[in-house]
Amino acid sequence: MSDRSKHLKQWLDKLGYRDYSLDRASEDASFRSYLRLKAGDGTLIVMDAPPQKESCEPFITVAKKLRAAGLNAPEIIACNLDAGFLLLTDFGRDDYLSQLNPETQRSLYTEALAALLVMQTSISADDLPPYDEALLNQEMDLFHDWFLQKLQGISLDQQQQANWHSVKQTLIENALAQPQVFVHRDYHSRNLMKVDTQNPGILDFQDAVKGPVTYDLVSLLRDCYIAWPPQRVDQLALDYYELARANALVDVEAAQFRRWFNLMGLQRHLKAIGIFSRLNIRDGKSRYLEDIPRTLEYVKQVSAGENSMAGLFSIIEQLNLSQRIAAQMTR
Repeated sequence: MSDRSKHLKQWLDKLGYRDYSLDRASEDASFRSYLRLKAGDGTLIVMDAPPQKESCEPFITVAKKLRAAGLNAPEIIACNLDAGFLLLTDFGRDDYLSQLNPETQRSLYTEALAALLVMQTSISADDLPPYDEALLNQEMDLFHDWFLQKLQGISLDQQQQANWHSVKQTLIENALAQPQVFVHRDYHSRNLMKVDTQNPGILDFQDAVKGPVTYDLVSLLRDCYIAWPPQRVDQLALDYYELARANALVDVEAAQFRRWFNLMGLQRHLKAIGIFSRLNIRDGKSRYLEDIPRTLEYVKQVSAGENSMAGLFSIIEQLNLSQRIAAQMTR
């Protein structure tokens, strides 16, 4: 038994848990991991966040915000901030990704979008970190540094570098021009749980910020883990635009909102591709490589249809990035 496991056992013993079992529930792209505690007929979730790597306090802060707004975030049963342990209510095993299909997607997305509207209209983000130029730029550099340079072994030439810097500046300006609201920052099918009441159960919100109104929307609808027909995505985005406008979240025409949505998706997907690459190279989590082709396809589709992203599309085409990653996946 590791020292950390011993500390966890000692903490659970102090809380009065005796006859229980612990099984791996999930782990995410950070240093956090999750265990399912089964005691009698019930289950709880233990969040293990090594304090030298992750802080539990943002999770607690945002959980309180979500629950105060009437949304279904886990209840915190007990916490040990010094050790980095939280004991949480359990939403079960059915995440959106496992439950989404052509028959269920309408109802599941309707409920997820309703929850998103509550987040954006009812939760103050003024005390959260800003999604500012520095953070947006840092995230996009993950694509350059980890995907292009380290995973693909590519160095951009002078013209490609100029294109890349122009693309980043346009995407930053697009993000900052939007109304700034509460942003979950990872609102997608692996972090939404299908539950019987007050659906969805919302997870992995500790990195919430104050940022662009379209960020969580594009995270959900152009999900890195599951893709839907572009026409369906466009219709859902337009439906949400109508809700957002009716609730005074935005005051622009649909065409402007759609451009915000498309360019925001590029920023997020470039970041995600970089993160997937880093998870493989640095952390040995190779399973995330399989999500790069889907995410890169979003980038190609949007950049091909957006004049300001011609430089990004040319980089993808000139470097044969789709073919490169496809070849890597077959090795």
